[in-house]
Amino acid sequence: MATKIKIKKGDTVRVIAGSQKGSEGQVLSILKEKNKALVEGVNLVKKHNKPNAQNPQGGITEKEAPIDISNLSLLTSDGKTTRIGFRMEEGNKVRYAKKTDEVI
Repeated sequence: MATKIKIKKGDTVRVIAGSQKGSEGQVLSILKEKNKALVEGVNLVKKHNKPNAQNPQGGITEKEAPIDISNLSLLTSDGKTTRIGFRMEEGNKVRYAKKTDEVI
């Protein structure tokens, strides 16, 4: 059974573990079934492309590779990492930063 994913598309996150530790970026997409996320400008890999009709030259392109969600931490508005919690406010379930208690 997978755990609840608390990071969403568009969140600004910092990598807290691994070779990319310390780098920051926006979440481009979440791969829920693999428990991974694509983060803009983080974990870049080189892809070798064969020449084809759209790209007759071929060549090497850089693209983001998925990074495990456990290695990501959400950034608050003042740029500090925080854990995420859920609570009810006026009948709506909202995410909030546990460090600053602000609603995300």
